Amino acid sequence: MVYSDWTLEAAVEKFDLEIVEPVGIFSDLGVVDPGEDFTTQLANRAQLADAINTDKARSEFIISYTIFKLREHCDCPISFFSGTDFDVDAENGLNGTCDFIISLSPTQLFVRAPVAILVEVPPIAGKDESIIIGLGPCVAKMVAAQRFNAKKGNEIPCIYGTTTKGMEWMFLKLEERRLIIDIMFYGIEKCDKILGILSSMVEQKA
Repeated sequence: MVYSDWTLEAAVEKFDLEIVEPVGIFSDLGVVDPGEDFTTQLANRAQLADAINTDKARSEFIISYTIFKLREHCDCPISFFSGTDFDVDAENGLNGTCDFIISLSPTQLFVRAPVAILVEVPPIAGKDESIIIGLGPCVAKMVAAQRFNAKKGNEIPCIYGTTTKGMEWMFLKLEERRLIIDIMFYGIEKCDKILGILSSMVEQKA
C-alpha cells in the first residue's frame, strides 16, 4: 500500500483521527498581495493549463508558480520539493511519492522539517473529478510528516495539507490526532487568499 491507495475513511480509521469539517475555517486569514504582475501571469498560466488539461501542465503553470511566490514572500527560510519519495513507515502504508512538500528548513537537498503537504488531483479521461478524492492520500502524507517530525525531534505542532487541481484548492490541518478539513473550495482567481492561507500555514498561525 502506498499514499495514493488511501481513502479518507481508511486513513481516519487506521490512524484513529478525530475529524472535524467546518466551512471556511481558513477564510478569515489575511491575504498576501502578490502584485499585479504575478496575478496577470498566473491568470494566463491558469488559462493555458486549463486548455491543456493535464496534471503536468497544472503542476508547472499553476501550483509550482504559486509555491514559488510563497517562498519569495516568507520571512522564514523554507524549501519545497516536487515528486519526492517520502518513505516514512512502509509497514503502515506511509510510503510513496509526494507531489509537493513544503519544509521549514532552507535545506533543498533533502526533506528536513515538513510542515505542509500538497496533493495534486490528476484528471481522469471523461470525468470531472472533485478535489475531494485527494483527501485520503493527503491525510496519509500529513500523518507521515507528523511521524517524521516526531522521529527527528522537530517541534512542529501542526501539519497542514492541500488538495488541488490547480484551479480549486482545499485545505486541511492536523494537530495531534485532530484532523480539520475546511470543506470550502478556494478558487485560484483569489490567489491572494490562497497565498495568505499557505503563508499562515508556514508560520503555524492557521
